[in-house]
Amino acid sequence: MPDSPPPEERKKLDAEAKAKEDAEQAALPYKWEQTIKDVDITIIIDAKYKGKDLDVKIGRNALKVAIKGQEPFIDGELPHAIRVDDSTWTLTSTSAGKEIAVHLDKVNQMEWWPHVITSAPKVDTSKIQPENSKLGDLDGETRGMVEKMMFDQRQKEQGKPTSDEQKKLDILEQFKQQHPEMDFSKAQMG
Repeated sequence: MPDSPPPEERKKLDAEAKAKEDAEQAALPYKWEQTIKDVDITIIIDAKYKGKDLDVKIGRNALKVAIKGQEPFIDGELPHAIRVDDSTWTLTSTSAGKEIAVHLDKVNQMEWWPHVITSAPKVDTSKIQPENSKLGDLDGETRGMVEKMMFDQRQKEQGKPTSDEQKKLDILEQFKQQHPEMDFSKAQMG
């Protein structure tokens, strides 16, 4: 494994990568953002267009957004499946003209998308800060899993045992107390 660069160099490389990513995303004919559960896309168009002038197709694995007879804003394969019945699009008037808003409901609500369509430039999903998602929004089982992952991450950062490692240590401690006649001084934990 190659040595990782020193923190100052890493910060510089991260900043350069972020600037390149921001420039690629800004060049797209649409803006998009996501939560762990959904993707929202906005496209500003001229105020003269009406809903009947648009060609919008939302499929389980594909998306097309265009003004009829013109080059599409988006036309391609989605990186992951969506729930078509829970996905929508609207056209509203804004101060800048009109805005096409597309809402895609993710099937897998536990993953970040690197891009809206697979032919578009990717974003670094490892750098996403999930401020849009609240633990209270998650169902009980998912929330428990996320809380455990967050606890384990904090424990690792502090050099402490994760919840699974702690469980093993507790079981071993209990076993030691039940069997004081056994010598554990040479026991290897691994």
